[in-house]
Amino acid sequence: MTTIEKTSEFEFIEGLTAELSSKELIFPTSLNATMKIRRALSHPDMPSDTIVRIISAEPVLSAQILRMSNSAMYNHTGKKIVDLRAATLLLGFAVIRNIAISVGMKQLAEHKANEQLSKQLDGLWTRSLRVAALSCVISRHLPNSSPDKAMLAGLLHDVGKFYILNRARHYQGLFVSNAALWEVIDQWHAEIGVAILENWDIDEDIRAAVMDHRASQLPHTTRPGLIDVVATADFLDGHFVTDSLDDINWQALPVPLKNLQLDVEKCQILIAETKVELGLILRALA
Repeated sequence: MTTIEKTSEFEFIEGLTAELSSKELIFPTSLNATMKIRRALSHPDMPSDTIVRIISAEPVLSAQILRMSNSAMYNHTGKKIVDLRAATLLLGFAVIRNIAISVGMKQLAEHKANEQLSKQLDGLWTRSLRVAALSCVISRHLPNSSPDKAMLAGLLHDVGKFYILNRARHYQGLFVSNAALWEVIDQWHAEIGVAILENWDIDEDIRAAVMDHRASQLPHTTRPGLIDVVATADFLDGHFVTDSLDDINWQALPVPLKNLQLDVEKCQILIAETKVELGLILRALA
């Protein structure tokens, strides 16, 4: 790395550090509104009338909740739901809070400045959806595990990359190349992602999965948890996309895959289930 690149990285990281330390993270206005709504929905004793009023204040979130309530994932009756009250009763608090997250992530992905950034954000969004679907499917095969939480953790595992890319457009003159920017992203996205999730009041175990899913020294265990699920989904995703499971060294697997006791046959099953799950997610979030 040249002296210019080091100076650019320092200036950019200095700015990000100031934002993180002040707890004033800078997001698109639409995302800020969505996340405020999510916080408001964190109170379990809130009357349903109040919930409907809060949700209706954000048209994108309202539309997404109605769409989700009529998706095959949640509506098994085939009876069309046309109002927010019925949609809220069907989905429940936890699902609606997760929908707010997914809407917020999509708003981050759609906050575009130029063609190159647009492609990078689109790629991140698509990959996040794939890892979310795979995390959900893996979790279903584990006892005492929450597929919904695993899906959310998978969706959020690269949230720090979204944030850095969005902020980097304000520092375009600092980076001599796209490779220099991605060197910063790869180094800092986990810490920044955890800071974002703290700001959003996301559960600690999800924050731990975001922080440690790329850790090189994860412990061996007979009771794999959320970190193992997300780490495995992140590792397998590229092989699923390229249909290259045969390229994996099955004699020297990463610890999370060993913890989950995965082999080629089990992974083939995961591929089939994930394709179905991803189709449901894409139709629900379209």
